[in-house]
Amino acid sequence: METRVDEIADKIYRLCTLIPGANGAPGFTFNQFLIDADEPLLFHTGMRSLFASVSAAAGKVIDLKRLRWITYSHAEADECGSLNDWLAAAPQATAAQGRFGCAIWLNDQALRPPRALADNEVLDLGGKRVRHLSTPHVPHAVDASLLYEETTGTLFSSDLFTQLGDSPALTDKDIIEPAIAAEKAYGFTSLTPKTGPTIRRLAALAPRTIAVMHGASIAGAGTVPTLEALAGYYEDQLRQAMAG
Repeated sequence: METRVDEIADKIYRLCTLIPGANGAPGFTFNQFLIDADEPLLFHTGMRSLFASVSAAAGKVIDLKRLRWITYSHAEADECGSLNDWLAAAPQATAAQGRFGCAIWLNDQALRPPRALADNEVLDLGGKRVRHLSTPHVPHAVDASLLYEETTGTLFSSDLFTQLGDSPALTDKDIIEPAIAAEKAYGFTSLTPKTGPTIRRLAALAPRTIAVMHGASIAGAGTVPTLEALAGYYEDQLRQAMAG
């Protein structure tokens, strides 16, 4: 497997591996994001099977021993499956997640004690600042959280806006239709009364780039309308489900 490296914002790198689907299905890209700062941070680790390829790609950007922070959205193989491989490769790194995520998984699983982050808590990485956003059930699990890098306006959206198949690293084109198609195919997002408002909270940040875990990331003037459209879609789906 080949992991491609692309800079999608200033010193923010997408590490992308295409996993083909079975029987001609389009498959997915699995994307991790590396922030190069005084204290570099990795968002998503990838599965254990991807560690060799993804870590080699990250090593083209930084010396892995410089990695200081490792975090993710929620407990799932593609989010944090290779966490301990990364912690072993980066002896100065600390795993970080929300308080609930630490309580239900990370405290038990990480090689070293993790850092529990409060909602809206900011980590100053030195040249970059990341804000932890608690987003229970968005995209799905109760421990879900997202990350916002303030200096570049980059929102790390995890499974939100998942798109099937291969993709460019960055686009300014519509990603709503392919994201809805993927949602209809897999039904991976939790629908609760807070789903729409949580995504609108993300839109209020007015991000300049949305870093997508599966598919192309998006930059430009369309980011806020894209988030608002996704919120509207899920709100409509919830209304239909309740009416039915």
